[in-house]
Amino acid sequence: MPSTSYHMHLPDVATSCVVFASPHSGSDYPWTFLRSTVLDALTIRSSEDAFVDRLFDCVPQFGAAFLEAGAPRAYIDLNRACDELDPALIEGVRKAGNNPRVASGLGVVPRVVAHGRAIYHGKISRNEADMRIDRIWKPYHDRLAALLDHSREQFGSSILLDCHSMPHEAVRHTRHKGAPPQIVIGDRFGASAAPEVVEQVEAAFERAGLRVARNAPFAGAYTTQQYGRPSQSQHAIQIEIDRSIYMDEASVRPNSNFKPFCKLLRGVIADLVVIGQRPSRALAAE
Repeated sequence: MPSTSYHMHLPDVATSCVVFASPHSGSDYPWTFLRSTVLDALTIRSSEDAFVDRLFDCVPQFGAAFLEAGAPRAYIDLNRACDELDPALIEGVRKAGNNPRVASGLGVVPRVVAHGRAIYHGKISRNEADMRIDRIWKPYHDRLAALLDHSREQFGSSILLDCHSMPHEAVRHTRHKGAPPQIVIGDRFGASAAPEVVEQVEAAFERAGLRVARNAPFAGAYTTQQYGRPSQSQHAIQIEIDRSIYMDEASVRPNSNFKPFCKLLRGVIADLVVIGQRPSRALAAE
C-alpha cells in the first residue's frame, strides 16, 4: 500500500482561515496494485489530478495549510463517501439504492479510470477495500476535519478550497464568455458556501485573467457536501482547473506553460488566502 495516506504542509504561522486540499493528486502507486491492474503505467494515471500538488505547493508561504493525498485516485477516491462501495467490484457488497457514481464505477474504491477503462480483471475482496478505507481514507479525512475545526477555533470560521483538475474534453463544448471556462468553482449550487465567499473566490481567479464558471459541469462532490456548512461558519468550495493549461494530457507531463501558470496561480493563491483574513459577516455565523 502507499507509504502514507497524505502529506501535510503547514505554514510557520497561520494567518488565514483558508485550508487548501488536493484529494486526487496522489501518485504513490503500490507495486502490488500496479501488478494487479490490467492497465499500463500511463493509463492508470488518467484519472489522477497530476501536478495539482505542485500548483499549490506554495500555499504555506502565504500563511495557510495545504493537505495533499499520498495515494492515487485509482487506488482509493478520497472525494467519495467511505460507504460508496461498488458491488460490481467488491466481493460481498450488495447493491444499496441508486448511486450514479457507484454505478459508473467511480465509488470510493474505483472500478474504472477515465473513459470507463476497467482497472481490474475481476473483483477484489471486501477485506482489501476495507483496508484501503481504514489506512488511507479515514486518516486523510480525520486530518482534514481536524484542520477545519482548528481553523474555526482560531479564526471563528473556516474555508476549504478543494483543488482538482479537469480534462479539457469536459469543458470543450461549454461556452463561458464565448470560450470554454478555464476554472470551474463548485459550491453545490449555493449549499456549501456563503455567496459572499464564492464571489470572492471567483473574483480572485478572474483578476488573473482566467475564465471562471460556476457549478457546470462540476458542482462539487463528497468533500464539499460533507464539509460545507455555511450556517456553522464552515465553507467548502471545489476548484477545477483545465489540465490543458499546464500539462500535456496524453503523456501526463507538464507543458511549456507549466512554470508561467504556476507563477500566475501564485498570485491567485495570495488573493485567496486574503479572503480568510478579512472580517466578514458571511464568514462567521451571526
